[in-house]
Amino acid sequence: MSLALHRQASPRLWLHLIGSMQAVDAHGNSLLPRTRKARAVLAILALASPKPVTRARITALLWSRREREQARGSLRQCIHELQGLLQALGPGVLEADREQLRLTEEAVWIDLRQTESVGGVLLEDLGGLDPAFDAWLEAEQALLAAPVRTEAPAARGVRLGVRPLRLLGVEDDTPEDRALTDGLGHEIAAALSRFRWIGCLSPSALWDSATEPEADYALDGTVRRAGPLVRVALRLQDMRSAGEVVWARNFDFEATDLLGLQDAIAAETAAQVEPELLLREGARAASRVARAPTAHDLTLAAIPGILRLERDVFARAGRMLSEAVRLAPEHVPSHSWFAYWHVMAVGQGWEIDPGAAMARAGELAERAVTLDPSDARALTVAGHVRSFLDRQVEEAVALHERALALNPALPLAWMMSGLAHCYRGEHVEAIRRIERARRLSPFDPHAFFFDMALMMPHLLLGEYERAALLGRLTAQLKPGFSSSWKALLSALGHLRRTAEAVEVRSRLLALEPDFTISEAIRRSPLLRPADLARFAEGLRLGGLPE
Repeated sequence: MSLALHRQASPRLWLHLIGSMQAVDAHGNSLLPRTRKARAVLAILALASPKPVTRARITALLWSRREREQARGSLRQCIHELQGLLQALGPGVLEADREQLRLTEEAVWIDLRQTESVGGVLLEDLGGLDPAFDAWLEAEQALLAAPVRTEAPAARGVRLGVRPLRLLGVEDDTPEDRALTDGLGHEIAAALSRFRWIGCLSPSALWDSATEPEADYALDGTVRRAGPLVRVALRLQDMRSAGEVVWARNFDFEATDLLGLQDAIAAETAAQVEPELLLREGARAASRVARAPTAHDLTLAAIPGILRLERDVFARAGRMLSEAVRLAPEHVPSHSWFAYWHVMAVGQGWEIDPGAAMARAGELAERAVTLDPSDARALTVAGHVRSFLDRQVEEAVALHERALALNPALPLAWMMSGLAHCYRGEHVEAIRRIERARRLSPFDPHAFFFDMALMMPHLLLGEYERAALLGRLTAQLKPGFSSSWKALLSALGHLRRTAEAVEVRSRLLALEPDFTISEAIRRSPLLRPADLARFAEGLRLGGLPE
């Protein structure tokens, strides 16, 4: 295809990203950078154009294994090379300041903007530069390989049917029996419907195998009485996998306060079923991402990668969420989970520019709440951003309370609200709330986070043995979660467990080589000086360098 076909009066730089990368001026003279890293910088800016890209983002992709200052120095060299090549085109092609870079849209022609030019492999000659860049490029190539579908209403969530519960072991059911089975089914449906992405179909006496509405999942169960004792057995089936049972739970209790028991069973059921759906739908969405991804698909596929806390997988999850936000600016879960992703990245010490990541997390969380002020998950993530990153604990507590009022069956909200209370020194209340999260969903994908959160108030109350026990448990569940090693090291330091502290310190520094006591103090959201001093002193006794 002739370059002249698409040349206009205004563009001064023509970029071809399909196939082997090309960069030419109006006369066809090559302006392709000499070094491959500089070419990659130009390609990253082109794919983002006209939006700017932060320097931190570029260094994270191209120099992921280097120290921050060394990476920024290498980026400066690439920028110098690009500016030298582009200066003949006049000002305004490449805009650069201390924080970000941008290609001016009207000055640059890019083949991807021309639908007829897309028919090859994106940047096929730029592989092997850096593991982070390779993973990013793979994701970009997959997105380009198939047309992007618009978001259909049915793709925004799952349909879950709650069937009427069956009473076993009685010949003639009583009004009390019917009240229990009918009431419990409706309470479970109501609790599940508070999760915005679950479309819940309530129980109906008309449902049977012939007339039951089509649903992705079905939840049913039985109730059995033996004198004052009642057993409720529930199971969740995946109707798209031939009715495979993917979750089951028995509840045993005495039939005293039936209304209170219905509330408790409904809350625990919803709290445990929702993360099971998230992970299962995430695995299902991952198979669609390479073909024709929607924002919903990308978000679901990213969630397991966030929770694995393996750096390369985590980075790929971030790229998928970034693309989801780009594809659907009105999609609340994409913004909320991407904000959460940034919080975890800062906590892990994986951000080259934590300040920029914190600002981005705040923007995403605020956008999610603006889009849907009644989304409990969006509210509690926004609260965690306010407390953990911005130190605005009072605002965070208010957001968490609203989230819990909207959905008291959301374990994440109980845990994050507990952390907010811990940050402001209310450790007994923090323990109560975090324990509530653990009871609601004892095998939650966030269980490692719940246990780490519980360590902090116990540590700050001087209950070092309890904190250490929780730390060892968290380390076994999620050895890549650096926050658990920090709290465990502090507890062991106070306990004078020198030998164990040496091993824990080694594991921590393997995850965050530059972590020090001063860095711990700088990043800590604890507001009370006495709490911060106790935490830091434990790290000092554990041998962490100043």
